[in-house]
Amino acid sequence: MSHLTGKTVAFLVTDGFEDSELTSPWEAVTSHGAQARLVSPAGDSVTGKNGHQQSVDIDSSVANAAEFDALVLPGGVVNADHLRMDAASCGFARDFFEQHKPVGVICHGAWTLIEANVVEGRTLTSYPSLQTDLRNAGANWVDEQVVVDQGLVSSRTPDDLPAFNDKLVEEIGEGRHEGQTA
Repeated sequence: MSHLTGKTVAFLVTDGFEDSELTSPWEAVTSHGAQARLVSPAGDSVTGKNGHQQSVDIDSSVANAAEFDALVLPGGVVNADHLRMDAASCGFARDFFEQHKPVGVICHGAWTLIEANVVEGRTLTSYPSLQTDLRNAGANWVDEQVVVDQGLVSSRTPDDLPAFNDKLVEEIGEGRHEGQTA
């Protein structure tokens, strides 16, 4: 039995996500025993920018963070730009912070966290073009492969996925973090 057995992880995406930023963390958490569920406002399925297609398990308008142990926000410019414009998706992401649950975010996925108003006072990284957006939202942006801040795991690009996945699995295994707040 793996140390994530019994945990359920939500992956929040819409069309245009960075394929590897969904598939690689998905494989990492499921290979450690977690169940992964795809949450999206897109309907029945989503398509990544490089063509990966995946069925949607739950529409973001009815998804409930209380039913999950952690959240992962893959990047992709189009994906993140559309998610940050969807109030239900932003509210779903914010609920994980209010419930002190681990959240993993990579690349442009941090745009959703900015819109959810949960980055002020937090240290994180992202794709470099988001650094001004994150700083303007009150975050401490750093240029590092992976950053962990009280259950918030962040990385910059697909090149960082091995380090991101390791820390994501570790933080999900640790569970709630009192410092993970909205």
